[in-house]
Amino acid sequence: MPKVVLGLLVVLVGGLAAFFVLRWLVERVSPTPSNLGVVDGRLAPCPNSPNCVSTLATDAEHGIAPIPYDGDTEAAHTAVLAILQSMPRVTIVTDEPTYIHAEARTAVWHFIDDVEFYFDAADGLIHFRSASRLGYGDGGLNRQRMEEIRAAYASAGRME
Repeated sequence: MPKVVLGLLVVLVGGLAAFFVLRWLVERVSPTPSNLGVVDGRLAPCPNSPNCVSTLATDAEHGIAPIPYDGDTEAAHTAVLAILQSMPRVTIVTDEPTYIHAEARTAVWHFIDDVEFYFDAADGLIHFRSASRLGYGDGGLNRQRMEEIRAAYASAGRME
């Protein structure tokens, strides 16, 4: 085997190994935040960084509209759960009658985003929050993901 081909093979194998080690490392340094869940009918506020959206945020950078539903919380919950289960690289962590927590991983590096849903039966709204665990920006990925979930929910005929 010529030295050039052998050198290229070594670089390729080394690069792939480094890629998978770095991806593994990203997942290991991303512990689950301690502020997840619903407290007094509210999800945790977004941090100051632009890598989070929430229906309970009041500023334009983080704020996003909740999803209205018809009052049947169980049906709304089932629909959101089905949408999440159909998405690649999404793992359901917590599935309770009025709360869902999922982890969504990015395609290449597997950065973890925490995606939460709170079903507010009194107001007929699905509140949600999506936040990156690491980094500062997310290129709008959290907002895009939540708008895709909203569109999938609407196309299933679930929105009021």
